[in-house]
Amino acid sequence: MASQELVTAGWVLITLYLIMTLWFVIRGARSTKSIADYAVGSIAFSPVAVGLSLAASMTSAATFIINPGFVAYYGISGIISMAIMLPLGALISLVIFTKGFKKVGNAIKALTMAQWIGARYNNKAFATFFAFLSLLLITFVVLICVGLTKVLSGMLNTPETYTLLAIVAVIFGYMMFGGANSMVYTNMIQALLMIIVAVVLLTSGLDHFRDGINGFMDKLAAIDPLLVKPLNEQSPLFRDLFEVVFCQIVVGIAIVCQPHIITKSLLLKSDGDVNKFLVTGIVVEVLFFFVVAAGLYARIAFPDLTIAGETIGVDGIISAYVVQEFTVAVGLLVIMGLISAGISTLEGLIQSLSTTVTADILLPVFFKNRKENVPVPEVFINRLVIVGLALLAFFFSYRQLMAPDLSVGIFAQNGVYAYFSAAFIPVLFGTFVKNVRLIVPVAGAITAVVVHFSVYYGRLTPYMQEGVRNPGVAAALAICSSVLVSLLIHAVVRTRNNAPSKTTVNA
Repeated sequence: MASQELVTAGWVLITLYLIMTLWFVIRGARSTKSIADYAVGSIAFSPVAVGLSLAASMTSAATFIINPGFVAYYGISGIISMAIMLPLGALISLVIFTKGFKKVGNAIKALTMAQWIGARYNNKAFATFFAFLSLLLITFVVLICVGLTKVLSGMLNTPETYTLLAIVAVIFGYMMFGGANSMVYTNMIQALLMIIVAVVLLTSGLDHFRDGINGFMDKLAAIDPLLVKPLNEQSPLFRDLFEVVFCQIVVGIAIVCQPHIITKSLLLKSDGDVNKFLVTGIVVEVLFFFVVAAGLYARIAFPDLTIAGETIGVDGIISAYVVQEFTVAVGLLVIMGLISAGISTLEGLIQSLSTTVTADILLPVFFKNRKENVPVPEVFINRLVIVGLALLAFFFSYRQLMAPDLSVGIFAQNGVYAYFSAAFIPVLFGTFVKNVRLIVPVAGAITAVVVHFSVYYGRLTPYMQEGVRNPGVAAALAICSSVLVSLLIHAVVRTRNNAPSKTTVNA
């Protein structure tokens, strides 16, 4: 329970935060005249600003709010998995993919991931398939909404249901107007605040190191010896090297193939800006990924994972730690950083999802046969789509608040991992291979979706036999299967006929 002083100060700070955000939204809305302006902006952005926007979007409420809870529950194995192995794959992949993706995206004038894939392979049906598949990202939206609800309700002492309703109404409401023109600037401010908060969280437990690293480890081991082991065989996510190392690196490599991450490069107006953009994003991102280590401090603060006799869930660990351990001033700063971590990614998801549904599903269906001189109300339709996404987000978020499967993180990973597992081969081949038959990316995408959901829901492999299943295992197997199938088909097709045909795509 937050003190009255924290509650009052929290309301003041939230109000100021919203006023600042709305100022940027209004400023951006004035420059948003079309769906293209909403998707990639009409303003020339600084590469540093876009890099900070990338870091803010790539690091979400999962990294700052949810994942530290896993570390508090399962210890060092969670840090190795989520702060070292996954970022290793993700950041290397980001560098490799960005320049090629931007080059192709600029050439075909793509606004969304689905458009990029459809134009690259010259197939509208394939684009539509990915547009519908992108709806899986609503699970990530739910994760962020739940994370924000936990933090805000803890700070303001408000009921979770009403807090969730306010979050969805406000954030989805202002995202109906600004789009990319305002999002880059709000993300930049959010990233700067997140940098400060990351440093505060990572240094908040320095007192525990008075006797060195060994002394810190001894404190954790006294609570539970498994907390200091690199593998935690009693956890549902970090049991062995396959889960902690292999799966996380594979998932990390493919994780950049999400619309709100990889399409950030399309905001850059010049190819010369790419290096500054990448350096800024990667340096800041490394700091953000290590924030999960604060979960160890939280476990020392709550050794039995309870507060006032009640068990603290995975999703509520970090907010409980902040409210109990920090002064009002520092606690407010940290909470605003946690909120920024969620809002920054939520804005990116709303922008990319609504643009995809509008431009790649609704407009091609309902305005396919319009006359050239008949204007299409693109921006208005996009706003209606955002209203629909808000209703879906509230419904699923409410369910996760009432009955989570250990953590909303599991729910989100299952949907998001399925999406980027399917997107990996189309992006990989579309970026780096010049002559690709359509069957190659199609087979790869379908294989990934089928394998992922078959492994997860069919409880295939020994890793899927527990009550809580690890979506990372399903995703890693899906990605590997997709790569093998696609390479095999590509090799067979090239052997049979090296000559391009009408279903061959040339970069």
